[in-house]
Amino acid sequence: MFRCKNCKSIDKFELMFSPDYKGDRSFGQKYNKKNEIEITVDGYTFVPDLAFMNDHAVCRYCGQIYIWDYDSGIKEEK
Repeated sequence: MFRCKNCKSIDKFELMFSPDYKGDRSFGQKYNKKNEIEITVDGYTFVPDLAFMNDHAVCRYCGQIYIWDYDSGIKEEK
């Protein structure tokens, strides 16, 4: 899981594509059996790492880029 450091949303993102990218830009995401997010781009499926997210993902809610961190899914109590 990935968390936006700005608005704290979890796994809510869109991908930035290079203007030179020649594919259809068909993008999807789902969780696998290990509860890892899987991204599919034009038929190619992979589990992204933090570097990929910070290079290619835009927060769907606040629009920030380069601002992702891992999220354990465990709620912190104050």
